[in-house]
Amino acid sequence: MSTLKWQGWLVGLVTVAGLLVFAPLGLYVWASGGDPPQPPPRAAVEDVRVTGCRIDPASRRVVAAVEATGRGEGPGAYVVTVEFRDRAEADPQGRAAQALVKIPGVAPGATEYGEAVGPVWPVATVPWCGVAGAEFARAA
Repeated sequence: MSTLKWQGWLVGLVTVAGLLVFAPLGLYVWASGGDPPQPPPRAAVEDVRVTGCRIDPASRRVVAAVEATGRGEGPGAYVVTVEFRDRAEADPQGRAAQALVKIPGVAPGATEYGEAVGPVWPVATVPWCGVAGAEFARAA
């Protein structure tokens, strides 16, 4: 047998082996090529923020201004947990005061506002207000 004949057989065997290996992979990619995967929904905490923190002069209660920006999933409502502390760093041993604020009717891309009323604040202490958690519920 000549060398040229062996090379022909070798090329044929390599081609068949390549088809056996890569054909199932190609079929798998082709079959799973439907809709692109949807990104996971982002956390509701990313949609809300505290824009102001003040002490109401009449009642001495802390009031936090909260804004929520609607997500693309559709209209809905946010329930935001606001935390009130005397400094920005959380005390691992202490428990900060919290209040809930509901911001209903937030349309996609729109910004709605609400206020969370906290505890009576001690004199000569500057409050810190921040988002401790948030939940989003789509409108029915």
